[in-house]
Amino acid sequence: MTQRFSARVLVAVVAVAGLLLSACTTSGSPGANGSANGNGKAAQTTLSVGATASPSTLDPTINNAAAIPQVVLYNVYETLVKLDAEGQLKPLLAQRWDVSADNKTYTFNLDPAARFASGRAVAAKDVVWSFERIKNSDTTTSAVKGQMGPVDTVRAVDDKTVEVVLKNPSNLWLFDMSSTAGIILDSETTADLANSTAGSGPFQLKDWIPNSSVTLEKNPNYWGTPARFNEVTFRYFTDPNAMNAAMLAGDLDIISNLQAPAALPQFSDTNRFKVVEGTTNGEIVLSMNGRSEGLKDVRVRQAIRHAIDKKALRDTVWAGKGELIGSMAPPTDPWFEDRTGDFPFDQDKARALLAEAGVQNLRLRLRVPTLPYATASAQFIQSQLREVGIEAEIDQLEFPARWLEVVHTNADYDMSIVSHVEARDFVRFANPDYYFHYDSEEFRRLVAEADAGPADQQAPKLKEALALLSRDAAADWLFLLPNLVITKPNITGVAQNANTLSFDLTTIAAG
Repeated sequence: MTQRFSARVLVAVVAVAGLLLSACTTSGSPGANGSANGNGKAAQTTLSVGATASPSTLDPTINNAAAIPQVVLYNVYETLVKLDAEGQLKPLLAQRWDVSADNKTYTFNLDPAARFASGRAVAAKDVVWSFERIKNSDTTTSAVKGQMGPVDTVRAVDDKTVEVVLKNPSNLWLFDMSSTAGIILDSETTADLANSTAGSGPFQLKDWIPNSSVTLEKNPNYWGTPARFNEVTFRYFTDPNAMNAAMLAGDLDIISNLQAPAALPQFSDTNRFKVVEGTTNGEIVLSMNGRSEGLKDVRVRQAIRHAIDKKALRDTVWAGKGELIGSMAPPTDPWFEDRTGDFPFDQDKARALLAEAGVQNLRLRLRVPTLPYATASAQFIQSQLREVGIEAEIDQLEFPARWLEVVHTNADYDMSIVSHVEARDFVRFANPDYYFHYDSEEFRRLVAEADAGPADQQAPKLKEALALLSRDAAADWLFLLPNLVITKPNITGVAQNANTLSFDLTTIAAG
């Protein structure tokens, strides 16, 4: 018996939604752009989105920075399956898919309407080429390559059918294919994908000014529901106060994630602003380099966890917004357990553990990205660690390029702070070469068993793995980054919870 997943109901819903949208945007007197909304006002054709970290490339397979898929995932590049706002996998380029009884063979039937921005139909050969590119390219990041690791073979059965055979069953693989590793590119493109795009989404790249903005324009060949805006510009701000000022001045339509929660009262006028508040997958991690001499003793890492008052830190640096978690899983994951009680704030216990480990006058390099939550948290942590006899020397690194080079690639650090926003990214701790350099055979075994075993055993196994991760003090988890979005009052369709890497423009409209 195979499992079948179909797009029929989804297509019907989208068709009705499209009719409703049409009814709302074409009635009334035409505006300056030849269209109007239901109130007779000119329809808004452009959108300006404020964001924090600028992408250093437009190819999300060669760089792990979340700023890249924030712009291109689902908007420019599409995947076979998509994660919806409720965290469920839905058809996208794949109209339906079948899974064999042994959970190793996936057969995808492509939507015959799907086309690339070039106008060429999306074909099975494009899926094969995209997957093989990730598996075989030397430039693919280890994180993305690891998500394609379970794949044994991928082949085109015919022009619209793709068969993927896994080496072993994997409960995570299809979920991973809804993100960066699963993007399907035009295999006939000759473009430099680091600086241009070749996708099938409702938008395509118009202009990119590094460290300043990315402008997307409507893809005229889009095969699905057309984009609601002719242009969308992501504008990047290193100073959160400058982004807030731009929103207050009316120069932005959306702040994609408020980087200064203490500024929320500035947006309390409901005639001018709407506040969308929810959760993200963004665990703000105080990483501890497993190869650092000063952190190899588990008692030192445990002491650091006891030394930091996470609630006071969150209340101080992020205005009390965001959940406390205690390990590498947000509450939206089925294997989440509140592990904040594993290492309660207890500086006497921290001092005792350091004494037991024979550690005195420990100096650690705390190398953090120039992101508001990271720099503010670093100062708080420096003060608290000093109280137990640890001197943390703060070094701020420009983000993303400098931080990625020094910390993520070269692991030239003792501790760092960054939000890991990818869904179900606990698997990063199973790779001892990842910049955490956490090396636990037991953790790897538990994660592997959870992935390859029966689906109903996945959550219990992962609860064991995450408990071990916490006990080992492989890192410290400061708090979960909240989703705080500010919009103008006419903007609708912004998801309450950010459960993917994409700032999904496909649901957003202007009334």
